[in-house]
Amino acid sequence: MGIVHAEITLKNAKDVGKAEDGIIEESEVRQETVRAMVDTGAGTLVINEELRERLGLGIKGFRQATFANEAKEICKVTEPVEIHWKDRITAVLATVVPNSSEVLLGAIPLEDMDLMVDPARLALTGAHGDEIVCLVK
Repeated sequence: MGIVHAEITLKNAKDVGKAEDGIIEESEVRQETVRAMVDTGAGTLVINEELRERLGLGIKGFRQATFANEAKEICKVTEPVEIHWKDRITAVLATVVPNSSEVLLGAIPLEDMDLMVDPARLALTGAHGDEIVCLVK
């Protein structure tokens, strides 16, 4: 299977809450539309330090990340960031890999937005078509 990319918009979730509460204007929400590599082997959203700073995301803690080459590194974990893809939204804590050249969209946000990779079209698509299905047990 080839590499799949998707255009997503990332928003500072604290800013979104402030805008909803009328504290700031919608236009003041820090956000960026980026081209992300869809990586089902990554757990969550991976961004670099520059993007974290532009989005104004604070640091919630640290976690050890294991890379494809088996190297391990302690990485920052951000405050919540909203991920928007078409009409779907989720919020996650992002892992910051300082010199990463690509944003990675991992399995947890994909699952939460009911998305999957269509290997025939090399595209991101709804796992259940246009209907978002939430499995609750």
